Amino acid sequence: MKWISICLISLTSLSACGQSKSNFKNAIAASRDSVNALMQKRNIPGVAVTVMVDGKIAWSEGFGFADLEQKVKVDPAKTKFRIGSISKSLTAAGLAKLYESGKIILDSTIYFYLPNYPRHQYRFTIRQLGGHLAGVRHYKGNEWYSTQHYYSVTEGLSMFKDDSLNFKPGLKFQYTSHGFNLLSAVMEKAAGENFLKFMHQQVFNPLNLKNTIPDLNDSIIDGRTRFYEIRDSKIKNAPYVDNSYKWAGGGFLSSSTDIAAFGNALLGSTFLKPETVRLFTTPQKLNDGSATIYGIGFAAAKDSKQYSWFGHSGGSVGGTTDMVIYPEQKIVVVVLTNLSDARLGAISRQIAQMFMK
Repeated sequence: MKWISICLISLTSLSACGQSKSNFKNAIAASRDSVNALMQKRNIPGVAVTVMVDGKIAWSEGFGFADLEQKVKVDPAKTKFRIGSISKSLTAAGLAKLYESGKIILDSTIYFYLPNYPRHQYRFTIRQLGGHLAGVRHYKGNEWYSTQHYYSVTEGLSMFKDDSLNFKPGLKFQYTSHGFNLLSAVMEKAAGENFLKFMHQQVFNPLNLKNTIPDLNDSIIDGRTRFYEIRDSKIKNAPYVDNSYKWAGGGFLSSSTDIAAFGNALLGSTFLKPETVRLFTTPQKLNDGSATIYGIGFAAAKDSKQYSWFGHSGGSVGGTTDMVIYPEQKIVVVVLTNLSDARLGAISRQIAQMFMK
């Protein structure tokens, strides 16, 4: 949808454009208390939160520090966090663009696009791959902490491409980041161009997501947070990793305002067709007809009050994140942190409930 211009912001706080912040005074105060309590409980160095309601930013605020050593505060519009598996939702949006243009057929096998990919016992479709139903394995061993740099999406597939499938496609749901890395290779072939270039041209640039970029270790990236973990009950620097093997599955950086703008775009009709969004956010079914909790690049469920939402959480070395989108209420909540395994729980959905009229 058309980019919603954002008001000028202070370093750590952003209120709604075109409406009084006092409209959400109680919701903001309660949400702020919840975030502060979570930070104290989990020992989280820095958090960015952005809430959009009816297409406008109702609240956006930075908490704590993006860099503890230099005492750099979190800015929700500029601090770039590792968003982890929210990258899968961005990738799915790119896939949806290819689907709408007729360049991707969701029920084709991957071999239609990648005829030289190793043959396994079973063939699986693009739809199954995007819904974690294909049997492609997840991380194993120390892959999560990989320090090797991969110069292309195809090169990154060497980490898993020769391994057998874990099960017959459609038999069960099994989450896999490697599956999305394979999906990005399919997208490259369908689009006829480099995956990262395609994502910038078809997703990031149209939505003006200026702070959404790959986590390139050799680049100077303005606003990139430092990354932390808890060891021996203390905050420590997270180990060095290179995420070049998994741009699609978990390798992007972004700000909370960028991800909120992305979520809000899915509630409109200009960026993607509403029927496409429904297709990608409707849970798929297994071979036996039972429903999963995942569409194509988006989880979907009901919250504690039985309100329907879709979105994605993310975990990285030095980052824990969450994005929830309530289509009926037109509410988007994004919470980004710079700590491994921060265990955010249901805080995003709790914040969303506070902003419901």
